Amino acid sequence: MEGRESRRANDIFFVCSLVDYIARKTKNRRSDVVEALGPQRLGRIVELADVYHCDNIDAVSDHFIEEADIGEGVFDNVAAARYAVPSHWDIGKVYKRLVLAIADREGTTDVEAILRAYCSPVSALIDDYNGSFYYDSPEAIYDAYATGELE
Repeated sequence: MEGRESRRANDIFFVCSLVDYIARKTKNRRSDVVEALGPQRLGRIVELADVYHCDNIDAVSDHFIEEADIGEGVFDNVAAARYAVPSHWDIGKVYKRLVLAIADREGTTDVEAILRAYCSPVSALIDDYNGSFYYDSPEAIYDAYATGELE
């Protein structure tokens, strides 16, 4: 028995949480982080997520910030938040559901789905902690992604 979720879902959850952690730490948009990491590095992170998950996320993030040469940005959605800020694990779960839906419904790889999710207009809505979009159902978030109808 694998547990409540498949290994694949757990690995994607870790990768998405790591992306959010790096973005917060470097004050970059999530799309900028996944673009800096690139498909090959993202693939390696997905493949070894169960190993990286056992390490301290601060150390793992430092490693990839340095390796991908991710500089300091100016996007700070945490400081701009007027309400309670969801954790990087909370937002990782939102993105995980979107990534899995994209991969499964569009027949793409998990890495391609990660890139599509983070580089879509929906990403800005998820990362707006003053809004409530990230609280929407996974189906509603995917539908907004798929149709481009952003409210």
